[in-house]
Amino acid sequence: MNFKLFFISITFLVIAGNLSAQHIVRYDLFVSDTTVNYSGTPKEAIAINGTIPAPTLYFTEGDTADIYIHNNLDKETSVHWHGIILPNSQDGVPYLTTPPIKAHTVYHYHFPIVQNGTYWYHSHTQLQEQIGVYGALIIHKRNEPKLPEYTLLLSDWTDEKPNEVHRSLHNANDWYAIQKGSAQDYLSSIIHHQFKTKITNEWKRMTAMDVSDVYYNKFLSNGSEEINAPQFKAGEKIRLRIINGSASTYFWLKYAGGKLTVVANDGKDVAPVPVDRMLIAVAETYDVIVTIPADSTSFEFLATSEDRTKHTSLWLGNGIKQLASPLPKLKYFEGMKMMNSMMKMNGNMKPMGMQMSNQIMDMNTVMYPEITGDLKKKKKKNGPVAPAASENLADLVTLNYTMLKSPTKTTLLDAPPKILRFELTGNMNRYVWSINNKTVSETDKILIKAGENIRIIIYNNSMMRHPMHLHGHFFRVLNGQGDYSPLKNVLDIMPMETDTIEFNASENYGDWFFHCHILYHMMSGMGRVFTYENSPVNPELSNQKESARKFRRDDRAPHLMAKVGIETTGSDGEIMLSNTRWYGQTEWRIGINSHHGYEVETHVGRYVGRNQFLRFYIGSDFRYRKMEGMEKNLFQQIDTKNNRVVACAGVQYVLPLLIVADLRVDHTGNVRLQLMREDIPLTSRLRLSFMLNTDKEYMVGLRYIMTKYVSVSTHYDSDMGFGAGMTFSY
Repeated sequence: MNFKLFFISITFLVIAGNLSAQHIVRYDLFVSDTTVNYSGTPKEAIAINGTIPAPTLYFTEGDTADIYIHNNLDKETSVHWHGIILPNSQDGVPYLTTPPIKAHTVYHYHFPIVQNGTYWYHSHTQLQEQIGVYGALIIHKRNEPKLPEYTLLLSDWTDEKPNEVHRSLHNANDWYAIQKGSAQDYLSSIIHHQFKTKITNEWKRMTAMDVSDVYYNKFLSNGSEEINAPQFKAGEKIRLRIINGSASTYFWLKYAGGKLTVVANDGKDVAPVPVDRMLIAVAETYDVIVTIPADSTSFEFLATSEDRTKHTSLWLGNGIKQLASPLPKLKYFEGMKMMNSMMKMNGNMKPMGMQMSNQIMDMNTVMYPEITGDLKKKKKKNGPVAPAASENLADLVTLNYTMLKSPTKTTLLDAPPKILRFELTGNMNRYVWSINNKTVSETDKILIKAGENIRIIIYNNSMMRHPMHLHGHFFRVLNGQGDYSPLKNVLDIMPMETDTIEFNASENYGDWFFHCHILYHMMSGMGRVFTYENSPVNPELSNQKESARKFRRDDRAPHLMAKVGIETTGSDGEIMLSNTRWYGQTEWRIGINSHHGYEVETHVGRYVGRNQFLRFYIGSDFRYRKMEGMEKNLFQQIDTKNNRVVACAGVQYVLPLLIVADLRVDHTGNVRLQLMREDIPLTSRLRLSFMLNTDKEYMVGLRYIMTKYVSVSTHYDSDMGFGAGMTFSY
């Protein structure tokens, strides 16, 4: 990587007190544009001190943090101190707790360090976290025994601009599945003898299954695809402080040198748990103890993305490389079959009750060849692969939340709990993520009282995992450990799972964000704000009304999409601007002569329901075509194709097999019923589309996807005939 480097200033000030010395630890951090050189190609990024990830900040419990953020950007930024207990005004959520750090200004954070453990910090401004504004924050205990340690910050990197990723997700573009080789098309379903599974999936109005939404070009360990730590010797026990600082990637963790002994999670100590492998959710931190078993060997600590497309490695020790056994590709059709059995026709998951909680039943295991079979032996290029810890891979111990136990009691103060029920809801096609079918901008803040206990029962009624993070507090996870339930600030909730957490409202005032930490889910609306009753006005936010509006704007933002076909018979296409509930759309068909004519339809409408299968619209239809005589539609109404200028209103509904039914009536009383479907996946890149309606119009087309934005296309239209050319998508 090639970085424009900046410097970091660290100052330790000791101020004498009556009983003990107070250590004020100062950092100056510079947020700047930088250039990251992956594979020789410069890419845009925003980094702190010119590095990705940003420098690690070190404190000792009892210190006072004194941090100056110098924003050298031409845009605003922010820094949130993830998992840190601090005054509300220092939490770093722009327009909610803390003002944004304006371009070319300096913001001063000052707060006491009242805890210890492994934490991190990152931007909470739009999508900046994806391109570099994140770093590790380590707090040591006072007088703790010395143990060799190493901080490992995992992250994901895309060569695309994050705004383009976000826009693509909202427009159901499956280019990322094509890149990952996970598009479940008709041909591959036949090859895998799963055609019935594919049809059942579409009958229930589900699109192809995916484990993660985004295709990433790189996965990084401390900013590199692989890193070496040769300083460790045989027999040494090392405390690995692992932080998942990715925007949306879960990582499987394995170690070629033996077991992982988990000793802390989200900064809090847990009773030691030896495991063979573990999955770390987005934004979680784990401390694990590993041992270097031999000299003259470098042992791989392997982090593989949950979708198993790529990995990143840390090599511990010096010598011949000992590789961890790689994870094979997922069996997507097995996962699709599982989801078919769990999904109702209305798009809801079938509730499983409390027996499905705390990661006890990982339904994804049907996709793992190493568990279910069909595992082909593979060799890595760089060296020998470490043998499995067990001859039967199904016997490997995999961490789940029921194994976590606090070494001390975590029971809350005796007080009646305030019980809240959250249902995690979402729409994969339109990428709308919500709680109880409402986004952050559509809800009021949740009032809580200082000192009361808050219990939240969370049911994940979606097909995606959600790592839910609470700012400024730790919560107990009710995992069967009773008084010793572990404390966390991020909870990974699997599909169909019901989990219960509780925390004491231990602060005195302020707004505290609770949200999914998958960056693109949070930006799409999955969150809530807890606010303490009788909180004073935040003096940091001078204009409360304007701050509230700007905080809520993220999930209200419109997303543009367009598709333009240029073929031998003319042009057809559409352009649409939409947000969570509303959309505006224009479609056109323009022929190369008067017999082909032209048509332009414009609609403004609203999506209805949790899964948004239904939408209502009003609009207009302009149509001209030179024709002889008079046509009638199937309802025996005169069809004014030769010169149609009408206002219309209608409704669209997604039928089984993802067919869209469109029923409309215009101001003259003419009725049109239309059935259509686009992007029927014959193969991963070859797509079929069709349309027919009661105006006796029909169309069938094929499109071969060359790149994300360009396809070769052909179609037959009842009005325009056969055409071939190119289709451009955005």
